[in-house]
Amino acid sequence: MKYDLYKDDLLNICKTASIKELNVLAKDIREFLVDKVSKTGGHLASNLGVVELTIALMRVFDSPRDKIIYDVGHQSYVHKILTGRAEGFDRLRKFKGMSGFPKSRESEHDCYETGHSSTSVSAAYGMAVARDLAGEDYQVTALIGDGSFTSGIVYEALNNIGANKTNINIILNDNGMSISHNVGALNKYLDRIRSSKKYDEAKSSVKTALNRVPVVGNPLTNRLRSSKDKLKYSIITTEGHVIESLGIKYYGPVDGNNINDMVNIIKAASEYDGPTLIHVLTLKGKGYQWSEKYPRKFHGISAFNPKTGDTLSSSSAASYSEVFGDTLTELARKDDKIVAIAAAMGTATGLMPFYEAHTDRYFDVGIAEEHAVVFAAGMAKQGYKPFVAIYSSFLQRAFDYLIEDIALQNLHVVFALDRAGLVGEDGETHHGQFDISYMSMIPGMTVLAPADGYQLREMLEFSVDIDGPVAIRYPRGSSEAKHLRLRKFKGSNNVISTGSDITILAVGAMLDEALEAAELLKNKGLDVGVTNVCVIKPMDSSWKDLESKLVVTLEDNALIGGFGEMFASEYNDRDYDILSIAIPDKFIEHGDVPSLRKVCGIDAESVAERIIEHFK
Repeated sequence: MKYDLYKDDLLNICKTASIKELNVLAKDIREFLVDKVSKTGGHLASNLGVVELTIALMRVFDSPRDKIIYDVGHQSYVHKILTGRAEGFDRLRKFKGMSGFPKSRESEHDCYETGHSSTSVSAAYGMAVARDLAGEDYQVTALIGDGSFTSGIVYEALNNIGANKTNINIILNDNGMSISHNVGALNKYLDRIRSSKKYDEAKSSVKTALNRVPVVGNPLTNRLRSSKDKLKYSIITTEGHVIESLGIKYYGPVDGNNINDMVNIIKAASEYDGPTLIHVLTLKGKGYQWSEKYPRKFHGISAFNPKTGDTLSSSSAASYSEVFGDTLTELARKDDKIVAIAAAMGTATGLMPFYEAHTDRYFDVGIAEEHAVVFAAGMAKQGYKPFVAIYSSFLQRAFDYLIEDIALQNLHVVFALDRAGLVGEDGETHHGQFDISYMSMIPGMTVLAPADGYQLREMLEFSVDIDGPVAIRYPRGSSEAKHLRLRKFKGSNNVISTGSDITILAVGAMLDEALEAAELLKNKGLDVGVTNVCVIKPMDSSWKDLESKLVVTLEDNALIGGFGEMFASEYNDRDYDILSIAIPDKFIEHGDVPSLRKVCGIDAESVAERIIEHFK
């Protein structure tokens, strides 16, 4: 038997099929995922790990009436298959194709949109309270990963939920890692609970044996049941059973890759009158040998050969992340005050060489960006030089601490803002389109943007000893550029050429688009100059003397609050006109970066057209 994932009513099958048949469905889904993601790229390992868990959720609950929130939305692929979107996987994460995250516009089954982590419990609590206020009756479930549990917002939500005894289901999907291996005391705590599963297995064996004893067997079993909580707490509470101490009923740990066990425990939890947490153990990458062996590699992967597990990308150029990690590793050999801080993304931000060379100076705080920033402040206050590597869109979560703890004290912390600008296939939740705006508004913050890998290396060297906080924002992907090697960065911008008609001020990695646009304009008879804007803040005072008729600012940041607006505010009394070209005031969909730049009007052709229109 084999299921047709395109045509079969999979939700009904989840409800009516036998457990044996559902195991066949799980196998078919895994084969489908490996086949499709090998062609499109995407988040494979985490989805392979939640196949049985997602099937069990659909068997017990009635989606979309019952609400299921996937905390880190990239684990929703199986959910999308079961809710009738298998055909969308041919264009998964492609421009105008299906998103790799829950999207309400795609399906009513996507009840809440998630991309970053740790928000599901708070959102589910809000839905559950709204349900109760409206006098309605449906289940609300948050499916959250163990890595997400390192974020403080989860405990704010649990504290509220436990105090108010709200009927809500929380499923903790524990696969022992988020993207990098999980860190911290919570991970050690979960390790101890995982070990306690041996107690549950032993208890089950004792109960079975006692029931076979004539006359006295059942009374002894009842006595064992009545002392269950004492036994549980004697084993688990001595290690600190956090969940039940908050007033939330704890179930588990249970095998999340066993459909029958998952169905039974989800049913039990859903029938409990009050908040519950089910601790589920799953294997990340389950069912595909290469992702089981290399779950970190297959967490988020480009197109690959399913037989060998090798990626198909042929680019040999170092990524910006790799340049960052290698350079910081070298700098730390010369300066023992340099430390590196990551927020569960050490591998993705290129910091593994640093970790291997300077283990005692590498700190991964888990998915806790706010803590990472204040932790860095404490180290800087004591004379160390923290380099904090966090994705641009993830650092948004720590905005208050950038102001209150870093800038107010003028602390020398260097923020490496990876994935700045348009990141591509991960879409709205991951684009780094606001960092120039939120970093530049902070007093005392130096904001830099390299145009290529060479300039990033030079900026890192430059930033080691300058005063105050520094933000260096750079894009995802290859650090190789089309332009010729730039003059070495020494703290100022590069004037590449001058033009009497037009000067294009190109921020960071937008330089190549600006140079191409300049060529298009020169072919129209216009005299065009281009400047590499690698220092966004402080503002370059020399620009007041520009002698062009038109100055164009070009950036891969939101128009509002971006470099263009700052420039126009500073130089609006000059003789030249100013045209600011940036990402428009909207959230940008997923897709390849060239297509997205075209949509935003920041590609070379669009820039040239805007400028020509200005001269008409």
